[in-house]
Amino acid sequence: MTDTQISLQQAYDFCEESNAVYDLLSNLSDNDFNEKTQFKGWTINNVIGHLHVWNHAADLSLKDGEEWKNFANAALEMLGKGSTMNQFEETITEGKQGKELLDIWKNYYEDMTTRFAVADPKKRVKWMGPDMSARSSISARHMETWAHAQELYDTLGVDRINEDRIKNIVIIGNNTFKWCYTVHQKPLPKETPYLKLTSPSGEIWEFNDPANENIIEGLAEEFCQVVTQVRNIKDVNLKLVGDVANEWMSIAQCFAGGAEKPPEPGTRKKVIR
Repeated sequence: MTDTQISLQQAYDFCEESNAVYDLLSNLSDNDFNEKTQFKGWTINNVIGHLHVWNHAADLSLKDGEEWKNFANAALEMLGKGSTMNQFEETITEGKQGKELLDIWKNYYEDMTTRFAVADPKKRVKWMGPDMSARSSISARHMETWAHAQELYDTLGVDRINEDRIKNIVIIGNNTFKWCYTVHQKPLPKETPYLKLTSPSGEIWEFNDPANENIIEGLAEEFCQVVTQVRNIKDVNLKLVGDVANEWMSIAQCFAGGAEKPPEPGTRKKVIR
């Protein structure tokens, strides 16, 4: 393995997260993929189609050519004319569903992992919003895969077992502190709360100044759940100290786009089957 590959461990983390989701879904029947989740009524087909299309977009942006421009223009045109995200994505997935779509998604994310693994981590790539580094791009794919997988685990009534690779998502969540206030048009606090989070393996992860008055403490996976808006802050056991810590966790979103509200308390949870 080269130094460049080592520097983009995030590509392998993305692949491992995707593999965990594949294993979760691999024994479902084609009909099972039509089941609705707790995320906007999206079906399992919708979720996998969404992940595949935006993996494809990130891969095209890494190439930095006409294919990316064509994709972005087509997306903006359809969405600008009132099409839903799912309707646009179906133009890319071409009606594929069920286990066929699952395998298409798997084959593609495995291939793109090899391309991102050897990319220059600092290479600038295009996106629907601001440009970003290749490292940030594949980290974002990991984050979105992890976030959308939660509604799959919940719908299927499966307890999720996280790994320390979710540190990538914690980092994105922490780095988007200012973004949360910007997108919600709120005054930016002077300091980012101190984070003291326990990883899935039991390691303590600390971020920001421990002398800060505002503190967030608890499980790293619960912090990830809140910043990706797959859980309301009231549905987790994070310990919040200070007004800024409480406000941030009430508006947190580590993803791009317009301001989004977190799910209402109790609406995102594991289904008991």
